Amino acid sequence: MPDVQDTPLTLADLTALNYTILVPYNGTIPTGGDSLVDNLNIFYTSGDIAWIMTSSALVLLMIPGVGFFYSGLARRKSALSLIYLSLMSAAVITFEWFFWGYSLSFSHTAGKFIGNLDNIGFRNVLAAPSVGSAKVPDELFAIYQCMFAAITPALAIGAAVDRARMGPCVVFMFVWATIIYNPIACWTWNPAGWVYKMGGLDFAGGTPVHISSGSAALAYSLMLGKRRGYNDIGGLPYRPHNVTHVVIGTVFLWVGWFGFNGGSALGANMRAVSACVVTHLAASVGGFTWVFLDYRLDKKWSTVGFCSGAIAGLVAITPASGFVPAWSAVIFGVVGAIACNFATKLKYLMRIDDSLDIFAVHGIGGIVGNLLTGLFAADYIAHLDGFSAISGGWLNGHYIQLAYQLADCVSGFSYSFFGTCFILFVMNLIPGLSLRATEEAEIIGIDDHELGEFAYDYVEHKREIPYTSSIVGVPRSSGSVSPPIKVEPKSHA
Repeated sequence: MPDVQDTPLTLADLTALNYTILVPYNGTIPTGGDSLVDNLNIFYTSGDIAWIMTSSALVLLMIPGVGFFYSGLARRKSALSLIYLSLMSAAVITFEWFFWGYSLSFSHTAGKFIGNLDNIGFRNVLAAPSVGSAKVPDELFAIYQCMFAAITPALAIGAAVDRARMGPCVVFMFVWATIIYNPIACWTWNPAGWVYKMGGLDFAGGTPVHISSGSAALAYSLMLGKRRGYNDIGGLPYRPHNVTHVVIGTVFLWVGWFGFNGGSALGANMRAVSACVVTHLAASVGGFTWVFLDYRLDKKWSTVGFCSGAIAGLVAITPASGFVPAWSAVIFGVVGAIACNFATKLKYLMRIDDSLDIFAVHGIGGIVGNLLTGLFAADYIAHLDGFSAISGGWLNGHYIQLAYQLADCVSGFSYSFFGTCFILFVMNLIPGLSLRATEEAEIIGIDDHELGEFAYDYVEHKREIPYTSSIVGVPRSSGSVSPPIKVEPKSHA
């Protein structure tokens, strides 16, 4: 009997074994491919397409996760507005991305800082190889990156809690995505961008997503001013109104981050697997690190502390997830959680009411992650996809990489912070776009004043009980029953 390994396989055999034979793209880039002439599916592997589509859905799931996380941390009277803003971010930025956002970020003929309008309205966005990877078609890459664009303003807009008008928030999202996010995404991930050409390493959004949203939240908090009753020493102390919402939001984010980081490999390959491993490990370590830090102060094992630490670990590992070995994820989780935990005190030093600590977790977490990437990036991890080549970081003796990462951090933070301040300053001068809600709105709550709805609609219940002399339920000695009194449940602040 002949050796099976010596028997050549025919095309029919390969098809039966579900092998995919890639055909080089036929070059019809100007029109994105003609499905009436070519079978456009033969240029890409079905596994890669399936993974990126799944990752897109996972990242979409993160957006309401942000809303639940912020809602749980806030007071009850502003809880629904934060969920509303996260959903509006998904909708508004999806339109912005379709209209011109994708073209400004990832057009094939982009400049060093921003793209052009060649692909406005998804014009000619179909089956041509994307600028992100030749193994992924334009249209798939566009919808995947759309989710990144949509979640970034959702992260930043939490700064509006308790004191901002909803209408201007929505306008801000569209303008901010166009002026701030699109250029940063272009110079970071587009091969024509200056950070990309310089050699900066940002796998999944340390600068475009986290540093930009954290610095934008800081700017929004500054321009809005402090909440009613806030003081620079103790802030505005209150307990998160719904810790369960915080946990639900954390779960959505944690699960979605597998698509956020793993999908950034832009293929179903070992690099995606490695990114998922370090993502989960950093989140886990970050969670219990924050818990221990909080326990040293009040001797309580905080659920909110665990959730905050897990998010800090996820933020820190984001730019590094496709570049660093698994063991280094422990360092990212520990250092990220410690840095973000202590950074929550910066708002008192800066005298800025960053009420949900967005800058502390996303801004500082993104900076820490970017810098640690310069230390722990390894060339063999990047090459797990079979084709990516980097010089690595300090692990490979490439010491200049840390300077590249620092330049990326400084430029992203500066552009986003000062650009956001400028946008908000101009908006505040335009009739109808004033940022701050009225004092009455702050007192009764943004949910009631701006939305006319509540996260929790309590049905008023009145019940009649006999009047009692001393002990509830015991009638007066005479046996007579006095006129009933009404007992109303207490309202919840």
